[in-house]
Amino acid sequence: MKSIRIAGVPEHFNYPWKIAIEQGLFQAAKLDVLWTDVPQGTGRMCEMLRRDETDLAVILTEGIVRDIANGNPSCIVQVYVESPLLWGIHVWAGSPYRSVGDLKNKTVAVSRMGSGSHLMAAVHASFLGWDVSELRFEQVDTIDGAVDALRSGRADYFMWERFMTKPLVDNGTFRRLGDCPTPWPCFVIAVRDQFMEQDASSVQVVLEIINAMTQQIRKPGLSEAIAENYSLNPEDVEDWLQLTRWSVLKPSEEMLNNVQKHLLELSLIHKKATFTQLTCIAARCNDEES
Repeated sequence: MKSIRIAGVPEHFNYPWKIAIEQGLFQAAKLDVLWTDVPQGTGRMCEMLRRDETDLAVILTEGIVRDIANGNPSCIVQVYVESPLLWGIHVWAGSPYRSVGDLKNKTVAVSRMGSGSHLMAAVHASFLGWDVSELRFEQVDTIDGAVDALRSGRADYFMWERFMTKPLVDNGTFRRLGDCPTPWPCFVIAVRDQFMEQDASSVQVVLEIINAMTQQIRKPGLSEAIAENYSLNPEDVEDWLQLTRWSVLKPSEEMLNNVQKHLLELSLIHKKATFTQLTCIAARCNDEES
């Protein structure tokens, strides 16, 4: 049985993977999927791909595009979630900040440099016309780390997926001042180049299984099941499901160029990567031809 290591955040977006593994769908296809929850997010998963600590990653689009452009030997094989991610902009509930404008030149809590929380803080600042070079960052690793950083005053605000942080808003830990949606599909599936070259056929089987799962998972009781698994409110999950569109499509050159345009303007990459460098399209075609 072929073993495949897959990494992803322990969040509601990845519930289809959890169910596919629990139902034995990968094992039935003679694949031993070894799933790793990565609460530190995209920055850590980029490291894992670079260090051969995972073969695949379900990862934020802007984060992996930046890291591949900066030399990560991996490629994007598919869009996983087509809809944007809603980044909630959070402050400590007892802080004096009352509007997003109050956060100019304040310190941002980020899981890691190169993570979505880092990159989207820069994108958000740019949208508001702030000088991105003036942004200051405090690495906190996880949501729990962000709670500590905002409570202690080491950081002033924190951007994270708004539904995952909503329980912290509801219980009075955080106050959400606004949202910032990604101007592109939020999650893609990335594969290490070496693994893709060695076993593209297994990657294809993984995609077929997870794509079938995401396309048929919307059944009665889904909101309650996701809420129970991720400690969320079922009504909030229902709202999230209304906004979420899982995908089975390959990334488009137009979409990836749009991501890189923003990253380049913010000096988060030094030059654009080509479509071939960013994606696994050529490798998959070669494998199918052979």
